[in-house]
Amino acid sequence: MRRTRILTTVLALAAGLLAGSPPVMAAEKAGSADRSVSVAADTYTWKNARIDGGGFVPGIVFNRKERNLAYARTDIGGAYRWVQSSKTWTPLLDSVGWDDWGHTGVVSLASDPVDPDKVYVAAGTYTNSWDPGNGAILRSSDRGASWRKAGLPFKLGGNMPGRGMGERLAVDPNKNSVLYLGAPSGKGLWRSTDSGASWSQVTHFPNVGNYVADPSDTSGYSSDNQGIVWVTFDETTGTSGNATKTVYVGVADKDNAVYRSTDAGATWSRVAGQPTGYLAHKGVLDATNGHLYLSYSDKGGPYDGGKGQLWRYTTATGAWTNISPVAEADTYYGFSGLTVDRQDPGTVMATAYSSWWPDTQIFRSTDSGATWTKAWDYSSYPNRSNRFTMDVSSSPWLTWGANPSPPEQSPKLGWMTEALEIDPFDSNRMMYGTGATIYGTENLGNWDSGGQFAIKPMVRGLEETAVLDLASPPSGAPLLSALGDIGGFRHTDLTKVPSMMFTQPNFTTTTSLDYAESQPNTVVRVGDLDSGPHIAFSTDNGANWFAGSDPSGVSGGGTVAAASDGSRFVWSPAGTGVRYTTGFGTSWSASSGIPADAIVESDRVDPKTFYGFKSGKFYVSSDGGATFTASNATGLPSGDSVRFKALPGVKGDVWLAGGATDGAYGLWHSTNAGATFTKVSGVEQADTIGFGKAASGASYQTLYTSARIGGVRGIFRSTDKGASWTRINDDAHQWGWTGGAITGDPRVYGRVYVSTNGRGVVYGDSSDTGGGGGTDPDPGPQPTGPCAVTYKVTNEWAGGFQADVRLANTGTSAWTGWSLGWTFPDGQSVSQIWNAAHTQSGSAVTARNITWNGNVAAGSSVSFGFTGSWSGTNGRPTAFKLGDQSCAVT
Repeated sequence: MRRTRILTTVLALAAGLLAGSPPVMAAEKAGSADRSVSVAADTYTWKNARIDGGGFVPGIVFNRKERNLAYARTDIGGAYRWVQSSKTWTPLLDSVGWDDWGHTGVVSLASDPVDPDKVYVAAGTYTNSWDPGNGAILRSSDRGASWRKAGLPFKLGGNMPGRGMGERLAVDPNKNSVLYLGAPSGKGLWRSTDSGASWSQVTHFPNVGNYVADPSDTSGYSSDNQGIVWVTFDETTGTSGNATKTVYVGVADKDNAVYRSTDAGATWSRVAGQPTGYLAHKGVLDATNGHLYLSYSDKGGPYDGGKGQLWRYTTATGAWTNISPVAEADTYYGFSGLTVDRQDPGTVMATAYSSWWPDTQIFRSTDSGATWTKAWDYSSYPNRSNRFTMDVSSSPWLTWGANPSPPEQSPKLGWMTEALEIDPFDSNRMMYGTGATIYGTENLGNWDSGGQFAIKPMVRGLEETAVLDLASPPSGAPLLSALGDIGGFRHTDLTKVPSMMFTQPNFTTTTSLDYAESQPNTVVRVGDLDSGPHIAFSTDNGANWFAGSDPSGVSGGGTVAAASDGSRFVWSPAGTGVRYTTGFGTSWSASSGIPADAIVESDRVDPKTFYGFKSGKFYVSSDGGATFTASNATGLPSGDSVRFKALPGVKGDVWLAGGATDGAYGLWHSTNAGATFTKVSGVEQADTIGFGKAASGASYQTLYTSARIGGVRGIFRSTDKGASWTRINDDAHQWGWTGGAITGDPRVYGRVYVSTNGRGVVYGDSSDTGGGGGTDPDPGPQPTGPCAVTYKVTNEWAGGFQADVRLANTGTSAWTGWSLGWTFPDGQSVSQIWNAAHTQSGSAVTARNITWNGNVAAGSSVSFGFTGSWSGTNGRPTAFKLGDQSCAVT
């Protein structure tokens, strides 16, 4: 799955279930509130609409000191920690905010081999102009429950070419205050001596790298120097508390790929006798036997690679041995994935990461690379004999609905297999990443005994899709999604993985979808495909599909709109102008009066009315898309970073969100089919708009937006046509960039579906089942009315814990501020807190509202979370007070 540039919505800017509150970023603070607009707060429960995986996992890291402690890094979707009890992954970077969206891309991750509580992330998505921010090192002393950030003076590329090489970030196994980072873009080798708090360049390191994937790429994406790509310590050359003397570094330079220091990084030299003509994707040291293993490819990956080799370097003698499992002439792929069995270090495994056809290959040696066996081989071409079985019943879409001819199989063993790790405590457990999932086995030993080892997805909780569009029809499936790389899904149950993505045709990326408002079984989607039609239709609510025909010149999906009764469609594809059709797209006619590449939407009542937007102009068609007329509306955003929708049930009611910081930016509303728009007061910025079921007693549907209101970036809800707003996410649930799409659920009040840029479809359910609106924004006296508190420890480890606190207003009057006090029974101490401010004196803690969550309507609640330290026991507080009023404890 080619994840180079699917995120066009992001570029325009230049689960799993969550157990409790996810971690917070210490450096990210909410802005000051703008009291010109009413902003309340509501407590939401956030989950993922389960897909399980969906993107490239370039790195898996096991801690070598503590059993079952493992992490995974993704290219655009953050980092995760393995939870052994449930065999799921917990997201660790959901607290990354809007302004730092690039920090959801993880180019490297290191788990401290001395102190397992510590973990480090090298964050940043692009090294070119697509990501405006520099990279950062995020450090945690509580396994990712909370983070501190050290900014870097250069960018990092979690979604750049070469991202599967590594690990670029490494902790000294003898003196864990020392870390190294290999930088891209000619920035060299960097070092920290204070556990990642500050960094400086190793000025005497002799080679910053020179390999670029495509020097002719003017975007800077493929033409960036891939730099320093891995760091490996020889732990036998140091003692506890003293820096390791021998350090190996991999450089993206085909003639000078491996360097070494034997004096703890004071001096460096090229390792003599090394092979040339290849890039060393990984260097893994077997310190027991004194072997440094290296996987080589002629390209940087993760898609490319035509030739490769495996080598073993004997550290004591300096001897190099070619241990390639096949002759170089017989390779059509490069090697990358590389691991050593720490329980039996003579056992080595490697992957042919770029063997796309007929399948990836995994190699295994039990004699330090002298001989090898393969995961599969030909019995008699094209028939295969596999050493493995595959069961993808937990993620059935991994077959892609394919029924290929031998030697291909479905599901495939994988592709882009650059992450490969044997559990250092369990020789039977192995995990590897692909372009779509994490696969694993727990009986790997069967490989050597002549049996078959069982492979299955080990990915639940890791959600890594990029969401481009969302729809929640009034009947049928509650959620339809348009996704990058894997097309999209029809969710009939948000808690279960759908059986298959959209097929017939199977778009690589679905760019837009729509349904007929009064005939929601009629659905249309458009997207990108290397060859074949770019539009498809369904007459059964997206359960089954058939392809339409393309007008001449179409090169990509663009946007599409369905008439309210499903009788016609308007399509604005890439590569040609806007088109319209009656029926299901057997022939198309050109629309007049509207420019190419305009965004198109339909009126949700009148089947003849369609809308468009392009470069600051709003367009309206009243004849089914045949002709459009530019509206006289002024003051709209001048660029094309805009999303708009028409309200179901009301003709001509249109909401428009978008803009940029250097011009018009916000939310606009029209009640006359776009003839005029009124800017919604108090909404400083807005990027999406969606509608959901009206609140109890309200006559207008609920609005949802990803916006900046009252000085705070977040996800907001309004039940009174935008007069007041409630922030429904919090600082721990931000998910980076959420500007792709948003929609409420027309059947469930308060439910909202939020697009993310790599964390899948997140949906939230409100604790405010009654559907109250905003409250008086002016602060009043601290409340002393009835209240209830729920205190829950969501994670606990040696010396530390994470807790969530929910404070409910069980009275009849709204609060305009709150202060909650309690006393820890065992002397615990709060380390970091989110969605509240706090003071602590001895064991007594007081938590107070912050600027945006002081307003709590009667019957509603507010939540905050914190990490803390403990010793001995970690008992729960038994009494809480709101001011002087005792709260019920639930």
